[in-house]
Amino acid sequence: MTVKTKTLNFQTEGGKISYFEISKDVEEFIAESGVKNGIIAIQSQHTTCAVFFEEMVHDFDERGHDALQVDLNNILRRLAPDQTRFSDYTYPGPKHREFASNFKEFTDDPTTLYNGPSHLKATLIGASQTFVIIDGKIQRGEVGYIYFVDFDYCRPRKRKCHLCIIGE
Repeated sequence: MTVKTKTLNFQTEGGKISYFEISKDVEEFIAESGVKNGIIAIQSQHTTCAVFFEEMVHDFDERGHDALQVDLNNILRRLAPDQTRFSDYTYPGPKHREFASNFKEFTDDPTTLYNGPSHLKATLIGASQTFVIIDGKIQRGEVGYIYFVDFDYCRPRKRKCHLCIIGE
């Protein structure tokens, strides 16, 4: 039995939800591991980030954004609208804002705490995905792609996505 891990690192831009298509990274890690049969788990360590499995589309909007991602953002925005003031959501409450006041990035710009909807969206999508590996190939079909997304658009961030492969 082999167990191997790898961390993927990302830099978000801020000002928009950041999507990263990671299928090739996952496939390369499987090949490097030498595992022929087993499973691979893909997990975010961040509470505003998610990992999901979706079809790669060939249509993009005028800004170059993938059509399914645009639709996903629009649907999730209906469920959890953007936060423009602290009173829009219960989170972050006064105790959390007091805790955040210990960090310069939040005291310089309190609006970076307007990420309550980002947490809710990540919770709805989920922080991880697990895939089966057969004969050294991830079982994701012909059009399925794996994405890492950070729903927190309040500021640029460094993000990590962990891969763990278990098998023989």
